[in-house]
Amino acid sequence: MEHFLGIDIGGTNVKCGLVSSEGELLEKTKYATTELQKENSTMESLVKVIGWELEKHSNVKKVGIGIPGTLSKDRNSTIDLPNIPDLAHTNVMGTLKAAYPDIIFHMENDANAAALGEFYFSKATMPDDFIFITLGTGVGGACIMDRKIFKGGNGNGLEIGHIIAGNGKTIENNIGKKGILGMALTTLEGYKGKSVLSDMGSLNAKKVIKAAQEEDKLAMEIFHEVGKYLGEAIVSAVRLFDIHTIIIGGGVSKTFHLVEKSMYKKIYDFLSPYYTDDLRIRLASLRNEAGIIGAASLCFIED
Repeated sequence: MEHFLGIDIGGTNVKCGLVSSEGELLEKTKYATTELQKENSTMESLVKVIGWELEKHSNVKKVGIGIPGTLSKDRNSTIDLPNIPDLAHTNVMGTLKAAYPDIIFHMENDANAAALGEFYFSKATMPDDFIFITLGTGVGGACIMDRKIFKGGNGNGLEIGHIIAGNGKTIENNIGKKGILGMALTTLEGYKGKSVLSDMGSLNAKKVIKAAQEEDKLAMEIFHEVGKYLGEAIVSAVRLFDIHTIIIGGGVSKTFHLVEKSMYKKIYDFLSPYYTDDLRIRLASLRNEAGIIGAASLCFIED
């Protein structure tokens, strides 16, 4: 059985994993991004980290890398990486191939990689076409069309988090973690009822999510609003691509049961029965391992 190395690069951590051709995560290592950046640039640190991993797993010949941001159409270089700015505008593939000439590398946007991983290794039966939405620090989007990643005209299509919502902000600004926190702080200011959020000290998105899961009224109202914005994003994506299966992943997806009602209301308000009669919306199955397994699944792409 062939093994691959999946590298999930994030603003907080660089996660590495040994993944089998069956999609099983055999081993995982996590490196704090800020620690890696203390002595070297992110690119220099990435070369070192991959070297350490290849030394541990000498049988690995293919490495897949997921990166949060826009990439060149040929998938050799990064363009804009808001969460890792010093890795932007870097010839990542050229540097890695020079350092490890015997290794085959693949690089892709992290949401695209996660969608591909779900396509190959989901515990549920997957269609040939689906839209994938990740809800986390940001809001990412991807599309598998005819069993392949849809990349758009210049390689960076389906940036669903940057669709403009009805309030004039992007979807990500509304329902990414910063958006959820901002909504909580604004709502709390004029709130006259009781809420556990008032007693939580310095708020963050995790605390708002926890409060909503404990059925705090104010927190649940916030996620009612989150559902509306998610519904708007789904309406736009379905209208543009005419794809009726939506898979939702990412850390914030654990609150999906809190957003469903308002999400579906928005969907049924704006989509005709042609779309809604066979619309399927469900959670991704790979959960927290989606980044690593998705990155490794890039190795299945023909060279």
